[in-house]
Amino acid sequence: MKHLFRTLVLVAALAAAASFTADAKKKKTDLIEKYPALAPYFSTPAEAAVQPDELGFIRRWVLLEPISKPNRTNTVFVDSYIRENLDNGWNKGDFKVPADGDKVTMQVEYQKPVDMTAGRPMWGVEPETEMKKVKLTWHALDSKLFNVKLYRYAVGTETGRYGAIFRAVTVIDVPEDIENVRLAVGSNSASMWWIDGEEALILSGDRRMVMDDGASKRLTLKKGRHVITGAVINGPGMSDFCVRFIDENGNPVHNYNIVK
Repeated sequence: MKHLFRTLVLVAALAAAASFTADAKKKKTDLIEKYPALAPYFSTPAEAAVQPDELGFIRRWVLLEPISKPNRTNTVFVDSYIRENLDNGWNKGDFKVPADGDKVTMQVEYQKPVDMTAGRPMWGVEPETEMKKVKLTWHALDSKLFNVKLYRYAVGTETGRYGAIFRAVTVIDVPEDIENVRLAVGSNSASMWWIDGEEALILSGDRRMVMDDGASKRLTLKKGRHVITGAVINGPGMSDFCVRFIDENGNPVHNYNIVK
């Protein structure tokens, strides 16, 4: 009987250990813990839903790791260039809102490491490139600032620095119809923005991020959930963006939730 009891205890202990090991394997690594350089700018989403900040800015986003797109100058970012490179159907049709950890495989124009011996990119030197198949990951993050620091995101995750396209997605839940609002955006550098896959705004040219630098036409946010997607492109220099909804008087709109 004692032998049977010891056997049962051993089996139970082994089962518990196996379960613990399986749970440990399932647990995803926290991005901020993995890359502490992100901590001044981002945090890991905790609450199921949050509201815009006091100025109405949306701080919760799912960000794709930067897509390499070498450009030695930002002056090429005219409307036609932006549409060709940013509006390529990635958020159309049967688009599924990415979850944290989702991966995307694509062919990109890979840029070899930038010469930083002078402390900045070497002007007038055409970047060396090659087409390369890469796997990029989506990361869910809350920005600690009103503007989402894309450059810090890229450098902090060791996935890029300059010459990149950044994709951003968020979902808002509107409890009641909100009429006559505009999507207001600032970005560094050029960017394009959509609501439920429909173009809302394009910011072209070599620009610095300025709050409400551009705004969409008047629109009504219908009751229910809406998907906001954006793409920011930059060559040399910093990259970031800020997004909010404003009313007809330019005041921030707060009465909606940003879901996880």
